[in-house]
Amino acid sequence: MSQGDKLLNRVRGLSQDLRFEELKKILESYGYIMNAPKGGSSHYTFRKIGYPPITIPKHKPIKKVYIEMVRVVVEREEAANANN
Repeated sequence: MSQGDKLLNRVRGLSQDLRFEELKKILESYGYIMNAPKGGSSHYTFRKIGYPPITIPKHKPIKKVYIEMVRVVVEREEAANANN
């Protein structure tokens, strides 16, 4: 199993030890573009044309609600790839 597969499995399992950089890597692999915060904020917004933006704060630990947002993206992308 590749590192990417292991990372996706951790997201599917809502692992509490995920880092911001790992979530960023997953979202960017699905075509999301990260927008850096302005004015000293710690909230990063990921955007992809045709989909709602996802905002994730760069805190430790990452809260479960943000991991769930990324899990929805992973599941949606996997379903779309399975249909093609």
